[in-house]
Amino acid sequence: MKKTTNNFILLCVIFATCLIIANIVASKVLTLNIYIFGELMVLPCGIICYPITYLVTDIVNEIWGKKEANKVVVFGLIAQLIATILIVIGRFIPALDSNTQSAYVTILGQNWFFVLASFASYLVSQFLDVFIFNAIRNRWIKKHTNLNKGKWIWNNLSTLTSQLLDTVIFTLIAFGFGYGWIFNNVKMLFVMIFTQYIFKAIIALLDTPFFYFFTRRNKTVEQEVEQK
Repeated sequence: MKKTTNNFILLCVIFATCLIIANIVASKVLTLNIYIFGELMVLPCGIICYPITYLVTDIVNEIWGKKEANKVVVFGLIAQLIATILIVIGRFIPALDSNTQSAYVTILGQNWFFVLASFASYLVSQFLDVFIFNAIRNRWIKKHTNLNKGKWIWNNLSTLTSQLLDTVIFTLIAFGFGYGWIFNNVKMLFVMIFTQYIFKAIIALLDTPFFYFFTRRNKTVEQEVEQK
């Protein structure tokens, strides 16, 4: 992917879209009809699109750098805030009929625990992802002369670490307190955290070829340093 303004804007749009959709569908719980520790494995629907946001920030981080990657995270936060405000406003605008209003509330009227969980997990995990990505990448640059060989390391370690924290924070707030599982179903809470993270880890590993594809380039460390 070329380092152009249009490509950066495109990645920002993809990031914001996946983030907002993940938040909207987060309250829908999916079941895999598989049992672990005697409990049914369940996942929030947002797991389908949210992991893409980490791939996007990693691509931006690799091509544009840490400063621009943090900008994407901030832009995503702004988009999330605007979306939340507009959804709340829409809820209180009179509907043509009660059925329409009920459908709107059912789909978009999320529990505020989910909103809090989303913002808290997002802020901690996304900025941590950018930080770890650069910390590992910079250490690699000091010791090696080929960036391509080590990209899978900082791509995966940053994502796997930050997504673990994201999963724990979101599930604990949204389902632990929002659904009361922390008081009456700790086992289910643990199963959801475990299941979510396993799936996120698998997705993180599977998106590595895409990370290499979109950041492909033949640069040595010397060329990288010269650009800085």
